[in-house]
Amino acid sequence: MAAAAGKRFSPSLETDSHPGQPMPGQAMAEQPMADDHNPWTTLRVSLKYANPWITVEEHDVLTPKGKPGIYGVVRPRNLAIGVLPLDARGMTTLVGQYRYPLGSYSWEMPEGGGDKQVAPIDSARRELLEETGLVAASWLEVLRMDLSNSISDERAICFLAWDLTQRAPEPEETEELRLRHVSFAELLAMVMDGAIGDALTVATVLKTAALARAGSLPEPVVRLIGAS
Repeated sequence: MAAAAGKRFSPSLETDSHPGQPMPGQAMAEQPMADDHNPWTTLRVSLKYANPWITVEEHDVLTPKGKPGIYGVVRPRNLAIGVLPLDARGMTTLVGQYRYPLGSYSWEMPEGGGDKQVAPIDSARRELLEETGLVAASWLEVLRMDLSNSISDERAICFLAWDLTQRAPEPEETEELRLRHVSFAELLAMVMDGAIGDALTVATVLKTAALARAGSLPEPVVRLIGAS
């Protein structure tokens, strides 16, 4: 459209800007947003599958842009529990087993599911005994993390355990396990070169190494890691 007679058209002056909005070329100021702000609207939740270990839900939603969509959510019934044991020589015990979903063999620290109504450390004690036969007198929680949080609400809690005594393992009937003893230094090298890909093991080993560098571990644990 032609500008009105006698009036010079200037895009920099004639704009659709409203009070409080930036002029063309100006950056929009970042608006603060609360950490708990949820931009999704849940319209309906349908249970699609359930077994003793997980449920799968389909959510009818409005996306953050206000458009209709679906979101699949996997809800494990248990916490993920991991334990990194350290013996008097500074050695740790790895558990080897075939991981069915991956179709491959995995070496990892002792792990399993913990009832959400049970104290996590009690589940950790049980898993350590079941898989390795080890009983620990000293414990330290070192890590909590969310696993695959784009599709699942599964949470993990991981511990260091030391002052160990050996008993007979008590594996579950679904477990065919092998045990392997390595130093913490060897385990850290395996994590760094990708020989171990299990998320709980990787995160716990790296967190332990970082805490050691920061001087934030109990002195007995520092000695055990140094002994390795």
